[in-house]
Amino acid sequence: MHPQPSKTQTAPAIQDELAFVRRVLAAEVGAIEATGALLGEAFCQAVSLIVRCAEAGGTVLVTGLGKSGLVGAKISATLSSLGIPSHPVHPTEAAHGDLGRFRPSDTVICLSRSGETDEVVNLAAILRQDRLPIISITGGAPGEGHRPSSLERLATVCLHLGEFDEAGEGPEAPTASTTATLALGDALALAAARRRDFTDADFAQRHPGGTLGGLLRPVTDVLRSRTNGNCPAIPESTPIIEAVGAAQGRRAGAVLLIDGEGRLSGIFTDADLRRKLTERGPGDWMREPIATVMTRSPTTLPGDALVRDAVRLTRERRLDEIPIVDADGRPVGILDVQDLIAMRLVKDEDHR
Repeated sequence: MHPQPSKTQTAPAIQDELAFVRRVLAAEVGAIEATGALLGEAFCQAVSLIVRCAEAGGTVLVTGLGKSGLVGAKISATLSSLGIPSHPVHPTEAAHGDLGRFRPSDTVICLSRSGETDEVVNLAAILRQDRLPIISITGGAPGEGHRPSSLERLATVCLHLGEFDEAGEGPEAPTASTTATLALGDALALAAARRRDFTDADFAQRHPGGTLGGLLRPVTDVLRSRTNGNCPAIPESTPIIEAVGAAQGRRAGAVLLIDGEGRLSGIFTDADLRRKLTERGPGDWMREPIATVMTRSPTTLPGDALVRDAVRLTRERRLDEIPIVDADGRPVGILDVQDLIAMRLVKDEDHR
């Protein structure tokens, strides 16, 4: 038998469900805000442990059980992507051989909202004996009346999630607490990377593939350059008709114009030519210097720019062609929006 399709919801039922979901999302946001309100010196100490570990050639190992373990794997992946070697470790597997992963130069992040998860506490106790620095992330706001959990008592530095309930109205499934833990882990990773002066170039080395990798490529990797003949640069004194003829066969939708010292002075596009022909028709005006019709001082990008800078300009300024210049203002090539569309970094409608 085939399952019967669910009944179509009524308008009131839809609104009720959407209201419920908005409460869920608000609870998640509130959990992050409550956690952020608790940040203090301990957070900076935890960042110091992570930075010291990375600079000593160690690895930041992240452990947790169940949903905390899944969150820990993501935190570990974020650390690695920001230049801090990291691996997730299952606390149960650690007791069955994976303790060999831990070295004296390592630092451990232990996740447990209750702070009493047996497997995590047992692992922390072993690592404490080996004098490895331990960063714990647990629930329960510190302060008067707070009783440290077993995991907190073993940790070198204790970080806490704020006081909040899990999202939803039914069973207390890990929701808001895992969101807050993930956000706190991201904050640790980003703060550590910031302290280590981790640059866009460093990040690009670790993300060569996909859309992210494409955005972080140097713009010189994808431009249509003067050296391969795909981007002519013509003196601005050249008659329009000669400039158009000299550009025949080019791939770019524009020609770049240079002054007497070889610096970029303007740009003339296919669209400019069509517009002038529509306005004036063929005639003697085409024997005038192209400087009379070019767009002066066009928006440019430096040769050390990234592709993401070109994407931003394309979206903000609706540019179809962006000249790329060197430090002296001399053109080295042009980036055509069609190339960005082919790389799936820009949608055709983004620049209309």
